[in-house]
Amino acid sequence: QVQLVESGGGLVQPGGSLRLSCTASGSIFSRLRINVWGWYRQAPGEERDVVAAITSGGTTNYADSVKGRFTISRDNAKNTVYLQMNSLEPEDTAVYYCNAKDVSGKDYWGKGTLVTVSS
Repeated sequence: QVQLVESGGGLVQPGGSLRLSCTASGSIFSRLRINVWGWYRQAPGEERDVVAAITSGGTTNYADSVKGRFTISRDNAKNTVYLQMNSLEPEDTAVYYCNAKDVSGKDYWGKGTLVTVSS
C-alpha cells in the first residue's frame, strides 16, 4: 500500500502563487509500481477533475484551464510530487488531491488540501 499526504494549501489573493506537495510513503514495492502521478481538484458542487499529471518517464499533461500557470514536478529522492501554481484565479479555489496510479491501474489518493483564492 501507498499513503499520500498533501500539504501547501491555504488562502491566497488573486494573482498569487502556492506550491502544493504530495509525499508518498508505504511499501517500497508498491511505490515502485506507480507509473503516473497526478493532481486533481474538486470545487464545491462539482466533480473531481484532473489538473496535471506526470508519468514515470517525466511526460507531463495539464488541463487547458491551468496550462501556462501550473507546473507539476517530482523529486524521486524525496518521494514527493509538487504542483507549482502561479497567477491563481478565484476559479482555482478547490480541494486539491494527490493521486498515484500503478501499472495495474490501482489508484491511491491523498485526503486533499484546500486552496482558496480570494481577496
